[in-house]
Amino acid sequence: MRRRTRLILALDVTEESKALRLAADTKDYVDAFKVNYPLVLSRGMGIVDKLAKIGDVICDFKVADIPNTNRLIVDQVFRHHAKGVIVHGFIGEDAVKACVDAARGDVFVVAEMSHPGAETWNAPIADDLAHMAVEVGAAGIVAPATRPERVRLFRTIVGDRLILSPGVGAQGGTPADPIRAGADYIIVGRAIYDAANPRAEAEKITQEAARAAAAPPRR
Repeated sequence: MRRRTRLILALDVTEESKALRLAADTKDYVDAFKVNYPLVLSRGMGIVDKLAKIGDVICDFKVADIPNTNRLIVDQVFRHHAKGVIVHGFIGEDAVKACVDAARGDVFVVAEMSHPGAETWNAPIADDLAHMAVEVGAAGIVAPATRPERVRLFRTIVGDRLILSPGVGAQGGTPADPIRAGADYIIVGRAIYDAANPRAEAEKITQEAARAAAAPPRR
């Protein structure tokens, strides 16, 4: 997956025409499109094939099942030309390793989610999940833009593996803070696809991310 703009657009919509239009309008400012269940359940996996002709696609399926089922899910993701898949880590090392072994692209393990509830139930084990992601050979982790101090900590755990940081915009995270904290990519959804001009909003966000990436690191 390329890293030019550092922006991943979350296409959390249900209409195929809207998803394809958003992808076409923003592709110059987006490194990848993230597809979740709302769109796939509405339109089927064929939408992943169509989006893959416009740009790289990550399937955010938060895979969380036994190893054999995980292998079957991940196989389907890459059969439809996705470049990556997001899986849960709390299911255990064997189940995550099954995803990595089945993948024909990048596997990203959820270390910590971006919503408030994650601070109670997810955060207490998040460091262990990040360590496990490294141990099983995942391409990287997912860590919250809403808590950039956690991104900074995860960077010390995962080394040069990728960090995808959701929660920018509607959830309160800024484009700059997670990048300065060490994230490789920020994930933005509603702030772009609900904007009056999604292309202009995507451009603005990538400019903020670029300035943050170019700034000296904070101590």
